[in-house]
Amino acid sequence: MTTIKQPHSFHIPVMGLAYTIDSPIKVAQFGIDSVISIVDDELIEKMHAFYSEKFELPYREISKKISDYRAERITAYLNTVDKIVKQKYDTFCTELVNSKKALSNFVDMLPTVSDLKKGLQFYVSSPFDQTNEIRSFLTKHFRPGAIDVNIMTKVDKVNYSENETLPSCYNDAHAALRGFANSRLESAVVLSAGMNPSLYNYLAEFPDFFPDATGKLNKKVILKVSDFRSALIQSKFLAKKGIWVSEYRIESGLNCGGHAFATNGLLLGPIMEEFKQRKQELISPVYELWVKELEQKQTFIPKEPLEVKITVQGGVGTAEEHQFLLDYYKTDSVGWGSPFLLVPEATTTDAATRKLLMEAGENDFYKSEISPLGVPFNTVKGTSNECIKNNRVLQNKAGSSCPKKLLALHNEYDEKGICTASRKYQKRKLFELEQYRDTITETEYRQKQDTIVAKSCLCVGLANPAYMENNIHVKGEEQGVVICPGPNMAYFNREVSLFDMVRHIYGYTSVLQNQDRPNMFIKELQLYVNYLKEHLLLETETSEKQMKKWVTFKDNLLSGIDYYSKLFIYNSCFEVQRDKILNSLNGYRTELESIAI
Repeated sequence: MTTIKQPHSFHIPVMGLAYTIDSPIKVAQFGIDSVISIVDDELIEKMHAFYSEKFELPYREISKKISDYRAERITAYLNTVDKIVKQKYDTFCTELVNSKKALSNFVDMLPTVSDLKKGLQFYVSSPFDQTNEIRSFLTKHFRPGAIDVNIMTKVDKVNYSENETLPSCYNDAHAALRGFANSRLESAVVLSAGMNPSLYNYLAEFPDFFPDATGKLNKKVILKVSDFRSALIQSKFLAKKGIWVSEYRIESGLNCGGHAFATNGLLLGPIMEEFKQRKQELISPVYELWVKELEQKQTFIPKEPLEVKITVQGGVGTAEEHQFLLDYYKTDSVGWGSPFLLVPEATTTDAATRKLLMEAGENDFYKSEISPLGVPFNTVKGTSNECIKNNRVLQNKAGSSCPKKLLALHNEYDEKGICTASRKYQKRKLFELEQYRDTITETEYRQKQDTIVAKSCLCVGLANPAYMENNIHVKGEEQGVVICPGPNMAYFNREVSLFDMVRHIYGYTSVLQNQDRPNMFIKELQLYVNYLKEHLLLETETSEKQMKKWVTFKDNLLSGIDYYSKLFIYNSCFEVQRDKILNSLNGYRTELESIAI
């Protein structure tokens, strides 16, 4: 069967737990790919019930009393999403066939270079009734967007049954993977946050991740990575298990939403350049390892490597940046995340939080310490969760009741794991701190206290928007909303329709009211320079190893500046901004050179 090329050159990445939990239902009929988080099975079960009722589909509650409830909930919801997407796609295609206005609007959403757009434009301008021809054309050239799923590999808590440790296949991430593998979806799992060998080994237990008799993969693997070295190591590891990596999704270390996994000073441009220059190293050597394992497994062996895509996301905000990433780095798709938080037709964000995002300025978006994982977490000032959490601290009731325990990964006080945002953990830590109060200064005491109580309940806070937006009642302690936009969110300040946002991506119009937005590469550089300065200020005693780390970090930033300087001087891109970009690069070079390590 001929592969149908996607009509769009962007995708909507996973955002939090709730924000893209139902995005495929909203956008897939337009051919737009999006990603669902499958971490929270409780949220998934409630959304399954909600959408089953909305679309009058059969629904059977999956209770926690069922031994494999987590995986079964995920499978059931993904199958329902698949069914709804296919229904909406069929309805949309019928509308396109019967309505010239609908057809014209859809054509207006497609990029100028789209083969689908070029084909459909003929039918829009044709004076004849060609319904059969349009339907035939759509069948051959158009399919719904992918329903991909995301698993954060490190969120893989061990589970228990009456104090007995369950086998690793019941770990949170393992069960989530099984839920996806057993679903009817023909899509991909995005594995993020680094390598989990046990989980990667587990992939090989599901036939859908291996090529069928025609060489097709019913289930694909996408690796979210921050540098080439990590991509190569992980792809070879998986190839030795018989698993082919179909896509490498490169994300900016700091200019992104959610957790900020900073690189060692490596900037997005040089990283993308390395993928562009060395892409073949992710194909030929990996293919050889893959074939050897497929021979061992006595399964079908494709005669040549399967398709490998390179995609990128993190901080993109204009059509010019979007097109540059596609053209210069030869990427297959560009991820647009945070701006879609202001598109109710695409994501699930409660009204109060949307309003907060619209009104927030550059200084309101920051890297916080609220994540129990101990990784910097991008968020915005003034969330309802922040207000509720601070009030509890003032009432000497710091911490969350921790109802879901998805991030109960800390083993200091409980071998089963405890979350650092939980009331149990914070109460214990604050009690220990009190014992040393007379031996430290008041300033030190307050700093340590603030560090303890800073953690937020992400499990509930990141899920609440879906409940609030869909009027789904949930029991338990009030936690408010946690949201995780990237710094790029500061430049989008109004609610936008899906039609307008897509046309903004392709340069037909602009939804940006503040035209003084920094170039995405310069913004990331600024974030990295600030990151270096902040961490050097925090260093009280620097070991030789630590010093070497920061020297390398600084050198990588300076090399990145040299790379961008040559790129923007000798390339025709960003002509209007060029002088401003080059001045910014020179300014950051001077600033870095003045930093003594």
